[in-house]
Amino acid sequence: MAPMLHVTDAIVLDDRELDERFVRASGPGGQNVNKVSSAVELRFNIPASSLPPDVKERLIALAGNRVTADGDLIIDSREHRTQAQNREAARARLIALLQHAARRPKRRKPTRPGAAARQRRLTEKKHRGDIKAARSGRRDE
Repeated sequence: MAPMLHVTDAIVLDDRELDERFVRASGPGGQNVNKVSSAVELRFNIPASSLPPDVKERLIALAGNRVTADGDLIIDSREHRTQAQNREAARARLIALLQHAARRPKRRKPTRPGAAARQRRLTEKKHRGDIKAARSGRRDE
């Protein structure tokens, strides 16, 4: 059985849905940085995944420019010096993004302004109109 990536109680991804590439990272590391491919590029194909359709939509919206035209979500991790740490960091970022996308947004309940708020608005409008009327040189009597 393939290893699974636990996102939420309802969402569990198969490791085969993830595509990991290891590339050479820039930055500190001395001679090691030229020899070892420690940076991780994690690819996750959103349309082909086993996620529910509403979660897919929210994930694409959340990920923004990290999603390619093909629907691949790309997470790049190169902050650590070892491949294993970068791999864990990339997976943790993917899980966090998926958990955020899994939350349904609260439905907005339409409300109406109260009577006091309506009265304040009308009073302020009248006051503003009086100020503007006072600016003109003539007086209405």
